[in-house]
Amino acid sequence: MKHGKSYNSSREMYERQQEYTLPEALEILEKFPKAKFDETVDLAVRLNVNPKHADQMVRGTVVLPHGTGKSVRVLVITRGPKEQEAKAAGADMVGADEYLPKIKEGWTDVDVIIATPDMMGELGKLGRILGPRGLMPNPKVGTVTMDITKAVTEAKAGRIEYRTDKSGIIHAPVGKRSFSEANIEENARALYRELMRAKPAAVKGTYVKSAFVSGTMTPSIRLAISSLG
Repeated sequence: MKHGKSYNSSREMYERQQEYTLPEALEILEKFPKAKFDETVDLAVRLNVNPKHADQMVRGTVVLPHGTGKSVRVLVITRGPKEQEAKAAGADMVGADEYLPKIKEGWTDVDVIIATPDMMGELGKLGRILGPRGLMPNPKVGTVTMDITKAVTEAKAGRIEYRTDKSGIIHAPVGKRSFSEANIEENARALYRELMRAKPAAVKGTYVKSAFVSGTMTPSIRLAISSLG
């Protein structure tokens, strides 16, 4: 794959095979040329798991202490008294009769969907639309709940969902390049602590195989795993 001048010049600023501590890596990242937009900083962690086995799937959520830098549009699917609670908590869109038909027609202009348990019978029918976009509410990640206030507040505050891909890698945003290095570091450590907490009991031996940090348009920097804890 061919890369642009900025990408190639960034690769000359560090040793690609060397492992850097998290603070060192973020210092290098800060020196890379910046794109015309505020790039997302991504943490990629390769785990010693086989996602094909249910007992080795690593999935969950974590609230980043400094958020993601992204404005999150939250839709709450519910009826009755919970509608007012959702509005008071700061949800951007609230309701069921208005939004369920729109979703059925293919509308998905939202970042997070939260639902009360009683709505899942109707939402389940829309899985083919919401599932591929990662929008289907799930009790395991706190988006199917009666505690609407907590769910909306956390979503707005920078709660992210993480999940291993087919290769056992977690890719998750830990901020923007406009963030201070200290804030990105705290976000990355919060995510790493959560991944360690979520270690499956079925995993034997080394759990974290490698980790990298990168910007949307930059090369990745290999991290010394011991520096993440």
